[in-house]
Amino acid sequence: MMFQKDLFKDKIILVTGGGSGIGYTIAKHYLELGAIVYIASRNSEKIEHAVKELSEFGKVIGSVTDIREPEQIQSLANKIKTEFGRLDILINNAGGQFPSAAENISFNGFRAVVTNNLIGTFYVTQIMGNTFFIPQKDGNIINIIANIFRGFPGMAHTGAARAGVDNLTKTLAIEWVRYNIRVNAIAPGIILSSGLDTYPPAILKDITEGIPNKRMGTMDEVAWPVLFLSSPMASYINGETLYVDGGNRLWGDQWKMWSESLT
Repeated sequence: MMFQKDLFKDKIILVTGGGSGIGYTIAKHYLELGAIVYIASRNSEKIEHAVKELSEFGKVIGSVTDIREPEQIQSLANKIKTEFGRLDILINNAGGQFPSAAENISFNGFRAVVTNNLIGTFYVTQIMGNTFFIPQKDGNIINIIANIFRGFPGMAHTGAARAGVDNLTKTLAIEWVRYNIRVNAIAPGIILSSGLDTYPPAILKDITEGIPNKRMGTMDEVAWPVLFLSSPMASYINGETLYVDGGNRLWGDQWKMWSESLT
């Protein structure tokens, strides 16, 4: 195992969308390596359930926070500052989308996905940056996006939003390097997680056909690169987007997978 058990001992970490799926798994791994982890979600039931389960692995604190609301994010930042005085690592994982052909996405649907995935990510990043990382001249930010390498047919709304976060990652990596802040992104491909719950059954039936590795990824396989990028082992990596997709971005008909069930 490349990760020592105390690698993140006493580090203060915030994982948005930490109540389920990939965010939950990321939080679990940090806890196992000694960190103190805040998990945030707008769903109170998810947070309560996740805190109950994750407490087995270390000190975890739940926060019902809507990343679309700056006041709620600032309230969380103030709470972290009062309780621990610092934040070391931010994982921007919260987000959501639904499969749809572009011509069928409502104006409100497009706005909701962009607000959640792009604008919410910026709100969290700026508030945590201004509250912690910039004053303490130290910080590590990892944004969880998606496989947008060749566009995102079937999900134009989240493709546009995630591409914005990809560019934000690169921009902040340059702007904030003077504060000793590193900013990177992870772009998961098709991962076996609760995120697939919104996918039509017809898509899931043949979903691995367009993946060179011929299988979906696991949530652990997303969490491990997150740990690496936020560790001292990656101290000279900044502004990168690491694809964790079994080669899916490089090969296959991206639209074929969606077209029969969405058009």
